[in-house]
Amino acid sequence: MILQILIALAAVMGAAGIVLAAAGAHAKPGAGLESASQMLLFHAPAVIAACAAIAQGLLSRPVALVAVIGLICGVALFSGDLVLRAYAGHRLFPMAAPAGGTILIGAWILLAIAALAALRS
Repeated sequence: MILQILIALAAVMGAAGIVLAAAGAHAKPGAGLESASQMLLFHAPAVIAACAAIAQGLLSRPVALVAVIGLICGVALFSGDLVLRAYAGHRLFPMAAPAGGTILIGAWILLAIAALAALRS
């Protein structure tokens, strides 16, 4: 059930990425929405692929689940901060986008660890 929820969240990320790409091109050009869109669109398929790899036993499940949740949370912080700046004129909280980026880096490293840990099983 958790994998299906994570895949559903990834699908919402993909949809939001398309919406933000359109908004960046038409409604708020130059406001940073393109970066938010790209982050969402890059990470949505990564979440889906990681969930498929977990289901196939290619990744250590507990470590990979933390990594996938990290990808979702990191991209939400990063993109959410950029969107809030564009539409509300203020940040989500100080250093939200950099914190999201740092979480994303950690999540990618955890994904690598999950792959290597699966070799030991």
